[in-house]
Amino acid sequence: MDRKKELKQLFKETKVEAGIYQIKNQQNQKVLIASTRNLKTLKGKQFELSMGTSTNKALQEEWNHYGKDAFVFEVLEVLKPKETGFFDTKRELQKLEEAWLEKVQPYGERGYNKEKAD
Repeated sequence: MDRKKELKQLFKETKVEAGIYQIKNQQNQKVLIASTRNLKTLKGKQFELSMGTSTNKALQEEWNHYGKDAFVFEVLEVLKPKETGFFDTKRELQKLEEAWLEKVQPYGERGYNKEKAD
């Protein structure tokens, strides 16, 4: 099997995991809590910040100010799909993210998340 076919097969076999992650500023302890359907995309978030294209303006400003070495990307929880029956990944991921937002309260001086208006 040639290398290209090997890589394609490996990609197909790689398990995609959804979950909750945080980006933490180690200088001031502020965090961003977010969810993703594919935790492997965290490198993409880091790339966005490095390129100055993050849509989270406060996080982008502090990334520019403190530099990438001040930030840590951490997976907080991997979404565990049900073994049987219907499983709505998007809905379950949203519920999990809401639970983490409630727990951490990453708003204002504590973080980069915006509080949702009721």
